[in-house]
Amino acid sequence: MTRQRLGRDFHADSTRLIKLYKEAVGEEELAEEGHKVGPHIKVMRLFNALSKRLNPTRRLIFGGSVFGFILHYFSTGFLAMALLPLSFAGILMVLLLELLEKIDVKKEIDLAREIQLSLLPPSEIKEDSMNIASFANTAKEVGGDYVDVIKTGDGTYVIIADVSGKGLTAALYMVRIQAMVHLIINQSKSSPKELLLELNNHIKSGKRDKTFVTACVAYFPNGKDHFVFTRAGHNAPILFNKEKDTTLTLRTPGLALGMTNSSQLEHYLKETNIEFKAGDSLVLYTDGLTEARDISGREYGISRLQSLIDIYGELDSKTLIGKIQTSLETFIGEERQIDDITFTCIHKG
Repeated sequence: MTRQRLGRDFHADSTRLIKLYKEAVGEEELAEEGHKVGPHIKVMRLFNALSKRLNPTRRLIFGGSVFGFILHYFSTGFLAMALLPLSFAGILMVLLLELLEKIDVKKEIDLAREIQLSLLPPSEIKEDSMNIASFANTAKEVGGDYVDVIKTGDGTYVIIADVSGKGLTAALYMVRIQAMVHLIINQSKSSPKELLLELNNHIKSGKRDKTFVTACVAYFPNGKDHFVFTRAGHNAPILFNKEKDTTLTLRTPGLALGMTNSSQLEHYLKETNIEFKAGDSLVLYTDGLTEARDISGREYGISRLQSLIDIYGELDSKTLIGKIQTSLETFIGEERQIDDITFTCIHKG
């Protein structure tokens, strides 16, 4: 734990407390109306905002303890002596109960993280002449990035997606997306474009659902020297071509899922056959990789990633993933991760 890390954590906690204070007191709204907020009003609003976060029993204990503290200064004798420790004990009990509850929630979230990680593909997969390696790390306990490798009798699907938002909500949505992907492929063995259109139908089925999902699907038919690729508003994958010893960015057109209905989306999505021969590599990633920042606020960037693939692109997928991971960790240093980071590599041997 460095001094810079402590400073950043303290700044983050302070910012959160200031935000809570402003939301509770409502200074900005009143300032727009030209009113000044008195100190007693601020205290009452802050107390009300804090107490609303407690259940009714704890709210009663907390309110009684605060009242006891105030009454202590206006009392004498035995009452004054008794009120102070009783009020202190009441607030301490509320804090301990909240802490225990937070620990229980943390255990449940840790379990959710384990379940989510178990749904991800193995870190290394070998399929015929291909080897596939992946890396995933969430900004919070759970995240909304999705990567999957699905083998069928005719070929292999590699899917990567990024659900808008972070945390538990995005993670639950990610699990839903994964279930739908497996269901669609098992039922119809759809092409990448058809798969994304089917997913969009499910996402748009909820009228109140404002979530959107960016995604890439690559399908590798057995025994072929090409793959079929479709991109729905996702970061453009990077292809290393061994024969030309160069990298290509696959910027095919596409709109994120959930942004429009499937009849409109069909006009935006393009399905492309891309040559994929021995020695070639394909890297798919989410924006958390290229937008990762170092201590000075600089982004990792696409050019840095592309340069790395230029150098190590002809190596097997596990080695290339390791090189990207090492480069990223060196770049970030002690800086806090702000977004989920996921990337996968497919290499043809």
